[in-house]
Amino acid sequence: MNALGRLMAALPDRIDISESALEAARADQSGHAASGRPLAVVHAQGVEDVQTVMRIATETRTPVVVRGAGTGLAGAANAGEGEIVLSTARMTAVHEINAADLLAVVEPGILNADLNALLAEHGLWWPPDPASRAISTVGGNIATGAGGLLCAKYGVVRDAVLGVDLVLADGRLLRLGHRSVKGVTGLDLTSLVIGSEGTLGVIVGATLKLRRLTDGETCTIVATFAGVRAAAAASAAITAQGLQPSIMELMDAASLAAVASLLALPAPQAGSAQLTIQTDGPTATADAAAIAAVLRAHGGVVETSSDREEGERLLSIRRSMHPAMAALGTTLIEDVSVPRSAMPAMFDEIARIEREFGLSIPTVAHAGDGNLHPNFVFEGPDVPEVVWTAADALFRAAIALGGTLTGEHGIGTLKSRWLAAELGDDQWELQRRITRVFDPLGILNPGKVFASHA
Repeated sequence: MNALGRLMAALPDRIDISESALEAARADQSGHAASGRPLAVVHAQGVEDVQTVMRIATETRTPVVVRGAGTGLAGAANAGEGEIVLSTARMTAVHEINAADLLAVVEPGILNADLNALLAEHGLWWPPDPASRAISTVGGNIATGAGGLLCAKYGVVRDAVLGVDLVLADGRLLRLGHRSVKGVTGLDLTSLVIGSEGTLGVIVGATLKLRRLTDGETCTIVATFAGVRAAAAASAAITAQGLQPSIMELMDAASLAAVASLLALPAPQAGSAQLTIQTDGPTATADAAAIAAVLRAHGGVVETSSDREEGERLLSIRRSMHPAMAALGTTLIEDVSVPRSAMPAMFDEIARIEREFGLSIPTVAHAGDGNLHPNFVFEGPDVPEVVWTAADALFRAAIALGGTLTGEHGIGTLKSRWLAAELGDDQWELQRRITRVFDPLGILNPGKVFASHA
């Protein structure tokens, strides 16, 4: 019996082979779609389902692509010809919330926003805060090493995970990590799995490191600058002076104009850029005043509010960036990071690339940690060659400034050709070999991350 027949026999009420389901599984929100159609979508409802799928896949040598909400932006969860799509989106249970030990044990399919709504009832929260928090899953966050708006102060996903439960390619279940604050026994396989994009195993559970809800006020600062370089220089000056906002987001002129059009807001001044900053905790008011002084010293026109609802409204402008880009056409959303002091130089490089290739590249940034999201907007489903050439220049500029290809979206399909440029040949090969230790047959997410070596 072939793989599909065995899946239908073992998990008949979990299998979806409808045309709409197979078509949807070919793509994520990157705009990229895999070639061909996957074999089936399996909606796992528990660890045993995942183990069954992986045993069948191993015995039949059938490739498997793990998928959560499909909100990724690098093509890592896109499934193609003959592949099994293993969806963990229905695995949404919260098994434990432990306020004494500041941890929660959850299944991978729960959404970020839903988890934090539950945790708030206990005076707790999980800090990772991607802009897609209302639609992205915890498992997907872990698989991609996601970040978000709060990373500058509260860290990325890697800083907020104590352990993961991982089903290997052959169906064995590993429980990695620990529940204690400290734990250095053996190699840190938990950190290895975080950001591995489905190449090492299937994440079926996670022990998360929580925080108590922050006491004190929340202050929101909006500063408008004549140009994006001035805004980037101001953000770098804030961190250089030891000030620690919880959120510091930068939007250039093109991104501001796109969001204003989407939300029917007044058009921003031509060429202007904007920083949206929040401070929290007992010193929020004093921190906001100190930050406002730095912004004014760098030419910013500053407004401050201590009203939480107004603060969320102002942040909603930044969170609307992705739908604003989607309204303009097909969007390739990129994700490079540089040292915070190199932010102005990276915006100079983006401007140079725009001139050189005759493109507009609307860019937003998590300015507090140096993570930029340049956007390439085009018509049609296929990325034009000029966009890939410009993206190549963008990636290499970030690396030359001491940065990296990706801060939070991952490598997936779209960036695999550039991975060795950052890692070097020896590290690229070592990492590829590590994936084969976990997955000797190479059936987990084939064609992703280490697929090509330019």
